[in-house]
Amino acid sequence: MGRSHFNISQGHELRLEYDYYRDKCPDAEKTVRSKMAQLYSQDKQVPANLLRLFFHDCFIMGCDASVFLDDSNGNESHPIERQAIPSQTLKGFDKINLIKEELEEACPGMVSCADALALATRDGILLHSNVCAMKEQAGGPYYPVFTGRRDSIRSYFQEATAEIPGPDDDLNKILHLFSLRGFSPRETVSLIGAHNIGKISCQFIRNRLYDFSGTGQPDPTMSDDFLVEMRVLCGDGNQTSLHGSPAPASAPAPMRSSGMRESTLGMNYYQRLSTSISSGAGFDAHYYQNLLRGRGLLHADQQLMAEEKTAKLVWAYASDCGTAYRTDFARVMLKMSNLGVLSGSQGQGSSYLGNHLMTVLYIATCIMLYRGTIVINFQRIRIFW
Repeated sequence: MGRSHFNISQGHELRLEYDYYRDKCPDAEKTVRSKMAQLYSQDKQVPANLLRLFFHDCFIMGCDASVFLDDSNGNESHPIERQAIPSQTLKGFDKINLIKEELEEACPGMVSCADALALATRDGILLHSNVCAMKEQAGGPYYPVFTGRRDSIRSYFQEATAEIPGPDDDLNKILHLFSLRGFSPRETVSLIGAHNIGKISCQFIRNRLYDFSGTGQPDPTMSDDFLVEMRVLCGDGNQTSLHGSPAPASAPAPMRSSGMRESTLGMNYYQRLSTSISSGAGFDAHYYQNLLRGRGLLHADQQLMAEEKTAKLVWAYASDCGTAYRTDFARVMLKMSNLGVLSGSQGQGSSYLGNHLMTVLYIATCIMLYRGTIVINFQRIRIFW
């Protein structure tokens, strides 16, 4: 494929290219792919964690790695994006750190954090299988990732607090937030289908079971049998923070049902919540089939059945083994991966044009965000200075 350009609503021309690093770092994408395969072999939750991390990054001011950035300079009155309530349960920062370290060994100062996350997310999706009608299709849906992104120089706490869709949002709010970023209802329904992999933490579900919208009662749209099942899996309702938000890391551990292990404190759409729904393993129709039966884990998920314009899309995606969904999901992921990206002279990049000190500080900042230690910063300075 030749050089490709995109336009976004802000009017900036995006100078992203397919295989952007072919000359600067020819093994960059191979390095990401190989490391992702290794990480997936160790932890099958990695693709889902990175997909959610990527969504949070792109949904707030574009795919610019702003969610990684600590621009507070030690000022506690200056909150950063990762401290916003919707971002507090994000996982996968350490995995991107491991990928970035290998990229730095291969090509120091070349590959941005934003590109590393975009590539790793796509490769994680490809590692997921699709089991349907006794026929296994290798890998999740493929989409090309155009590269050349630059990283943000600031984080966006206020925007992340206000604009990430919440687990108890109604359909109108969901569609509005997505439409602000140029997504149609069809694209929104397809993108939310990413919930078909990974586990949804009980922190996001518990208010729905005990205190929906501050009523002191469960979500009235849930059937009695489904409510009982979810309460058994998620346990007591006393450890949920205000307005259904996940409890911060400093809060006490949530109560659990007798015999429940910490690793099971969450649910997904392919575990056996219903014996009549075949168990899936990734990108197929099981998420939408559960919505048809009123068994959406999140209120926001089940809201896709609240109006005909989205319900008919759920029916369409649930009607086959996920072929239509996989096609649409690949298209919308390509669109999202190019959302509001920085390129050219915007933001900051790993290439340094001869300024060694700037390169060292940038690389160290990117890695310090995961490790939280100044020692790594000084080590990098000694190596590259």
